Amino acid sequence: MSEQLHTALSLASHGVPVLPLRAGKVPFGNCPACAKNSCGGRPNMKTPGLCACPSPCHGWAAAATDPGVINSSTWVRAWREAAAVAYHPGGAGLTVVDLDNAAALAWARTTLPATRTVPTTRGEHWLYQGAMQSANAVRPGVDIKSTMAYARWLGPGIGTMTALPTVVRVLVVKEPTAVRPGPQAITVPARVREGECRHRTPTYLDRGITMAEQRITEAREAVHATVYRTFLAVLSTHGRCGCLTDAHVARLFTAAQAKGESARHCNDAWTNAATRLGL
Repeated sequence: MSEQLHTALSLASHGVPVLPLRAGKVPFGNCPACAKNSCGGRPNMKTPGLCACPSPCHGWAAAATDPGVINSSTWVRAWREAAAVAYHPGGAGLTVVDLDNAAALAWARTTLPATRTVPTTRGEHWLYQGAMQSANAVRPGVDIKSTMAYARWLGPGIGTMTALPTVVRVLVVKEPTAVRPGPQAITVPARVREGECRHRTPTYLDRGITMAEQRITEAREAVHATVYRTFLAVLSTHGRCGCLTDAHVARLFTAAQAKGESARHCNDAWTNAATRLGL
């Protein structure tokens, strides 16, 4: 039994859908029956492990946990030639934040909650419990791998895996093209939940606003999208309890305008984020 096949069977026994990768981190090509994707791939595009073809194909959708499939004669031949093992994070209920360079790592360490990390050739994979939409280049050097994507297996990593945070989910959210004009003065709804609000701890709230300012300030491209996503993350955490004040909002708007955003765009982005969250 090859080392890759042994690893694959071990991962599958823990509910992680796996597939073989050839050199270059590329899945094995389509089988003859599906040459040039003649079958359309439709049976496999939503649920992993349903590929009925005689060979591993359709990339992430071919990932399986069934040892009978993984250990079949056709798959064994693929494992013999495989350069690595890949897995479908979304199929295992996981999300991988792929950090490809030092700048991306620095951003993650000051923005994302600590979780399990796996060293890669150029950076790290940060693993979170929970699945979401995959997307490439959500910011410089950062890809999201979860549903309908595969990631290379590089080991179990270190640290305790934590729940997928909103700050990661909003990275793939695009600001609506149609904006609703808003007033120049912003008043955050004071919707206090039962019990004392944890955000009333000054240090907690101030740290969150400071991190949001830093995220906007460090944006080197896609400033519009970064401002919107940052506003969305702030409102998702602090917008329902009435803790945000005009002073907090002014700090965010000031950071955005220092990057070239207009006051009108700041208002529109804030209004769109609040509308998306139902505030």
